[in-house]
Amino acid sequence: MLGRWLLYIFFGLLGLGVIFAGLIGFAAVMLYPNLPSLEVLKDYRPKVPLRVFTEDGVLIGEFGEERRAVVDIRDVPKLMKEAILSAEDERFYEHGGIDYQGVMRSAWINLIHGGTRQGASTITMQVARNFFLTKEKTFTRKFNEALLSFKIEHNLTKDEILQLYINQIYLGQKAYGFAAAAQVYFGKPMDKLSVAEMATLAGLPKAPSAYNPVVNPGRSKQRQLYVLHRMRVLGFITEDQYQKAVKEPIKVRHARHDYPVKGEYLAEMVRQDMYDRYKEQAYTMGYRVYTTLRWADQVAAYQAVRKGVMDYDERHPYRGPEKYFDLPDSETRMDEILDDYDASEDILPALVLESSTHEVAAWVKGKGRVVIGQDGLKRAKSMLEKSPSKMKPGALIRVQMDEKKKWEITELPTAEAALISVSPQTGAIRALVGGFDFNQNQFNHVTQAWRQPGSSFKPFIYSAALEKGFTPATIVDDAPLVFTAEQTGSVPWEPKNYEGTYDGPMRIRVALAESKNLVAILILQSIGPTYAQDYITRFGFDPKMHPPYLTMALGAGSVTPWQMAGAYSVFANGGYRVNPYYIEKIEDQSGHVIAQAKPVVSGMAGSSPVIDPRNAFIMTSMMQDVIKYGTGASAMKLGRHDLAGKTGTTNDQVDAWFAGFQPTLTTIAWIGYDQPKTLGRGETGARAALPIWMGYMEKALQGVPEATFTMPQGVVEEKVDPKTGQITTASDGIMDYFYQENQPKGTAIPASGALPASSPDPLF
Repeated sequence: MLGRWLLYIFFGLLGLGVIFAGLIGFAAVMLYPNLPSLEVLKDYRPKVPLRVFTEDGVLIGEFGEERRAVVDIRDVPKLMKEAILSAEDERFYEHGGIDYQGVMRSAWINLIHGGTRQGASTITMQVARNFFLTKEKTFTRKFNEALLSFKIEHNLTKDEILQLYINQIYLGQKAYGFAAAAQVYFGKPMDKLSVAEMATLAGLPKAPSAYNPVVNPGRSKQRQLYVLHRMRVLGFITEDQYQKAVKEPIKVRHARHDYPVKGEYLAEMVRQDMYDRYKEQAYTMGYRVYTTLRWADQVAAYQAVRKGVMDYDERHPYRGPEKYFDLPDSETRMDEILDDYDASEDILPALVLESSTHEVAAWVKGKGRVVIGQDGLKRAKSMLEKSPSKMKPGALIRVQMDEKKKWEITELPTAEAALISVSPQTGAIRALVGGFDFNQNQFNHVTQAWRQPGSSFKPFIYSAALEKGFTPATIVDDAPLVFTAEQTGSVPWEPKNYEGTYDGPMRIRVALAESKNLVAILILQSIGPTYAQDYITRFGFDPKMHPPYLTMALGAGSVTPWQMAGAYSVFANGGYRVNPYYIEKIEDQSGHVIAQAKPVVSGMAGSSPVIDPRNAFIMTSMMQDVIKYGTGASAMKLGRHDLAGKTGTTNDQVDAWFAGFQPTLTTIAWIGYDQPKTLGRGETGARAALPIWMGYMEKALQGVPEATFTMPQGVVEEKVDPKTGQITTASDGIMDYFYQENQPKGTAIPASGALPASSPDPLF
């Protein structure tokens, strides 16, 4: 009797099973035709961000809501694929979309341990869910997921499915796909990852926030160990590889915008330009923009600006702590306070724990308690001695490590600086640094800062004078001048040279080299401010920014470093105007070039000089003297004889410049405050800006052969008396250049004599 009942139960259950299977089959038949089309998978077009590169392919910027890097499955390292399969779906290449063995294994583990400890979702099911479904845990969603998995397996190859998964899965830190995650977490392409790093990434899909190595390194390590264990069990790695990977410390990048080259200012310029062209699609279509920046040049420029500003700041008194807090007892709370204050490269925020005149202890986030000894207190020594209470516990200060790996007190500079370097032949920008730290101040001082150029503007006035008959040997009297209110149109004006001294009659070549203000004013007065205002437009200056007053001679107008780069390039390339540009080419996601720069190269057919090539040559020779023996003489330390340029310092040392060039590079350096104020006594262009220019040019010209500026036709070389500027045969005469039609007339008396009262050439 019992056997009969068991038989009834068996057949009853079997019947129910058949009915249930029939219902499932019927539902599948009814739902399958209504499943989403797989065209989105076959024509996979993810939102790929805009990427900006240097000319030589180094990434400097990325813009978009999702960080992606789409890769072909053939380019994915074998071990990376095996790490993913070990973590997510070890039977991927064996099942048909649903891993029934995996389902049974998971069910058994969950039954033994209670709860849902292990899932059985395959890679195909995850692709179905990520592309077409929500993550809600309902029977309907699970059922549709299974049906979609069958459909995907029927229409795509295994490699195609795995490629979709590798490129689409979210892995935290805004990174979608393993190629993007490799860059985000480790700053490497996938083929450069270690086994340990691959396992770390492979562990992320299960729960990106929980196993994120940036925010949860402990849980990330546990998950990594699980993946490594599975890789060893499945035979993907050897025991030696396993042991090595287990012991390897994982070093992740903590800065989301930590690029190999600091080119944020130019990257932002590209972003704005691309948005103007393509609007919102600029951030999703995977455009790759290759700029004209050169990696080595940009690195040199960034380092030169940082050092120049820091050196300037260290020449002035320490300003003291930025803020004060009640010092908390908890180290965690101290870290939370410091979270609100960004580091600037190696300049780190810190909280003072205790201090004395010979030692300061501070808490540095990520470093813990550090002790700053006597040598590291030099910057703050005066304050510690005179106002020790300012360095009380809870004070927010800045610290950094010196060259000997010892901590020292420093501070974030408040001055700003900028540098732009271009090819004078094409206008291609080779380096651009718009400020000390983009994360602290996004204002681009290269393109947006309108500042007075000071004496760095004098070469354009001198160039205009050459067209009016002046020569480098023309004598002008460097003597005091007073202009009445009637002459200036406003108030009386008594200009002075920077040193406050006057050297009397001198050749204008010498006057430019020594930056004599009075000589420049007299030259401008002679040629006429209106003529000069019109003439400077040849260099790309806006005449409205340079009113036709005598103060124009001293650079009282307004320019940007960008303008100055283009203007000085006219001298550097022999008289041709070039327009600085920064986008070399734009590629679409497939690598097809959709835009290519077509610069007009100076001297090419179809280009015409904007100033007489003879003018450019003579002015260049005069600016070479600025470096040989004038205000820019420090640059002779570079050991080159093909450099030319001009210092610039405005009234009260508010702005300091050095603008200079070599036949292959025109470089402009500027330093000042955003809210104009004096840089301090003695902070001239030669002291504050020239070191930045030199720091960059020394590295940018490394390996570049010394060049010569070719003398054009129509220029003659004559020996002149250094005191009178007249042609001479005396042994102490010096050689100079002249327009053929503007040679000094007559022969001067011997150099030992006095300047004749009626010398035919001097104008003043």
